[in-house]
Amino acid sequence: MDALKQALRRLAKAVVVITSRYEGRRYAMAATAVSELSFDPPSMLICVNRTASLYAPLAGGAPFAINILHHSQSDIAAICAGRLKGEARFATGDWPETDLAVPRLGAAQASIVCRNVKQVDYGTHGIFIGDVVEVYMEGLAEPLVYVDGRYTRAMDADATII
Repeated sequence: MDALKQALRRLAKAVVVITSRYEGRRYAMAATAVSELSFDPPSMLICVNRTASLYAPLAGGAPFAINILHHSQSDIAAICAGRLKGEARFATGDWPETDLAVPRLGAAQASIVCRNVKQVDYGTHGIFIGDVVEVYMEGLAEPLVYVDGRYTRAMDADATII
């Protein structure tokens, strides 16, 4: 398994914050295990560890938003990756509510809001499938990227490393 962990550290992924609201409480969690699933119907797939606080609301059927972070939002990624807990994760940034009452990051590059339609548990994680009901976009595509245990940014081939 150590070889697998080391191999996966080489898989660069955009950083997202998955948000939800359940029984009046807001939840946020940084993640990279997110993928588009289908365009017909438009749907997304997220994977959440069963030990994460977000797991129970999603298992209860709560809708969710996938907020794709801009490279300048590493502070929000760190906060939602565990630096802070609970409602404190919403103290940084603007978090308006969507039509499904899900908080979304107002300055995210994109927010994809999903109705939670299917759950499959496998190993340590829950796999949740959501039908896309709203999409918000902001600015240019300049994602925050996680690779080899650190945050960085995607660059054009002729760009200089920062």
